[in-house]
Amino acid sequence: MPMFRVLCLLLCLPLASWAADDYQHRIDQVLLQTPLIDGHNDLPWEIRERYKSDVGAINLAADTSHLPAEPGQAAIMTDIPRLRAGHVGAQFWSVWIPVETAGFEAVQVTLEQIDLVKRMTAHYPADFAMAYTAADIRRIHKSRKIASLIGIEGGHQINGSLAVLRQMYEAGARYMTLTHTTNTPWADSATDTPAHNGLTPFGVEIVKEMNRLGMLVDLSHVSADTMKAALAASQAPVIFSHSSARALDDHPRNVSDEVLRAVTANGGVVMVNFAPGYVSSARNHWEADRAAERTRYNSPPYAGLYIGQPERAKAALAEWDAQHPRPVTTLVQVADHIEHIRQVAGVDHVGLGSDFDGIPDAPVGLEGVDRYPALLQELMRRGWSDADIAKLAGENLLRTMSAAEEVSMRLRGVAKAH
Repeated sequence: MPMFRVLCLLLCLPLASWAADDYQHRIDQVLLQTPLIDGHNDLPWEIRERYKSDVGAINLAADTSHLPAEPGQAAIMTDIPRLRAGHVGAQFWSVWIPVETAGFEAVQVTLEQIDLVKRMTAHYPADFAMAYTAADIRRIHKSRKIASLIGIEGGHQINGSLAVLRQMYEAGARYMTLTHTTNTPWADSATDTPAHNGLTPFGVEIVKEMNRLGMLVDLSHVSADTMKAALAASQAPVIFSHSSARALDDHPRNVSDEVLRAVTANGGVVMVNFAPGYVSSARNHWEADRAAERTRYNSPPYAGLYIGQPERAKAALAEWDAQHPRPVTTLVQVADHIEHIRQVAGVDHVGLGSDFDGIPDAPVGLEGVDRYPALLQELMRRGWSDADIAKLAGENLLRTMSAAEEVSMRLRGVAKAH
């Protein structure tokens, strides 16, 4: 075919196709050098609940999105083919347990979840490898495997014991979220009535011991006062493993501009959550309205229009749903949160923390772990450079983790290896 005809055909292609191809090529090159690190994925609990902790009962080497689910259950959002398609280089697996699980039982169930992560990783040795340091992440990424890391999602999981905290670190946990949805005896949650005005003296001691160990202090789920107290107490950079910008969605799980500026001074990173209620103000309000409506119909033991009449309550809520469609949440809105955190805290202090398999649904365009490149393309369309994308994808978290390791060595009196 004559060259001029080839040129004519190329010129006839839509400009958007050229741009998308260029963005994808840039992303491919960036993520060859920098691992894309997700701060939070709840697949381990899904395996526990759906498959009784049998890692062999779910085939992560195949597409899991079409596996059977119970009514109300979301489709599984994670598997190895989609992790590969999403260029994921490292994943913090959450070893979450319910806040109702307390005391010694909480310690046991947490250890069972840590064991599950390690068994899951060992079950797919060609794809996963355990990581415990920033250097491990880089080494595993260079080997073209996905680094598996462990994050504890709630201070209740250590049963108020510094000894248990230390043993969780020895077992492999590299961050701990100070609270989950309710207060601990030493820290206030974002979604509970304040009891401590932040951290108690013992809470400060826990933060300091985490610094000494080299365990990242995770401030997702904690109250604004707890955020500020932990930032003041921590000698190491902190993380928010899965939180978004409160200026765009006034949900207490999100991070205010005041705290974002404190994160800049601290050197930490806010890893943006994809949960629709934390991304979209309209979705947040819709969820609150729906919860109120459900309570109005059936609020045992004494109240509710249809108390003791579950079928009438169900029908009434279905009618409300039909009249109040759930607002759509999109990839673009997630990108807006990333942009806002960049504008306030700086490009060195933002990352990705999807909360996949811990959320009831995901934004349109971000339905599973294969969709990270689409989000990065959206940011490139907004003018993000390759260096910016590398920071967001993983360099910021790696810097934060390395800094926490250096603080630990200093506090332990350990000389840095050369």
